Amino acid sequence: MTKRINENQIVKILDEAKAGGMTIEELCRKHSISTATYYNWKDKYAGMTLADIKRLK
Repeated sequence: MTKRINENQIVKILDEAKAGGMTIEELCRKHSISTATYYNWKDKYAGMTLADIKRLK
């Protein structure tokens, strides 16, 4: 069974990627997501705040 990642976690993962310090592959491995999932989130949620993301749902 796959785990569902909520909006708070998505924002934190994207912020962590922006901060740098590790490659995208390392970040995805750390959070158990695929790189494709990361890039889909990045395209969909880029520049949005948590409130903006919750409004989409």
